[in-house]
Amino acid sequence: MHVPNNALVLIADGEKALFLRNEGDEKYLNLQVERKQEQDNPPNREQAANRPGRMFDNGDHRSAVDDTDWHELAKDRFAADLSDRLYKRAYNNDFSDLIIVATPNTLGELRQHLHVEVLDRLCGEVDKDWTNHPLNEIESLLQKQKARPLD
Repeated sequence: MHVPNNALVLIADGEKALFLRNEGDEKYLNLQVERKQEQDNPPNREQAANRPGRMFDNGDHRSAVDDTDWHELAKDRFAADLSDRLYKRAYNNDFSDLIIVATPNTLGELRQHLHVEVLDRLCGEVDKDWTNHPLNEIESLLQKQKARPLD
C-alpha cells in the first residue's frame, strides 16, 4: 500500500484508536505515535440496568423485548467521535494523506460520519483489527497490503 511521507494513519476498533504519522518514506515506513485514545466500555451486562422487558402478544402469550446494546452504542459513538476529530484535523490542514485501518464495524460506522474534507484526503483503508499489533508489525502489514480502490 502506498503510504506517503507525513501521511496520517488511523488504527482503530470500537474502543481504541492510534493516530500514527509516517516519518519515513513510502519504501521504508517509520510510523510514530501521535495520539492514543481509549474508551472505557464495559460489557453490556454491566451497563444494562434491568433484565429485558416483556410484552403481551395477541392473546395470552408474552414475548421478550430486546434490551438496548449499550456496548455497541458506545462503539458507534466512539467511531463518530473519531470522525469529528479527523474533520477538525483536516480543516486545520494537519494532514494531506490519510489511511484508515479499522475493524469492519468501526470502518462502516466511520464511513457514515466522514466529512468530505476527510474523504478528499483518504488514500486507503483496510478492514482489519491491528490495534494490538506493535508498530513494526503494522509497518510490515501496511507495506504488504494490496491497495484497493475506494468506494
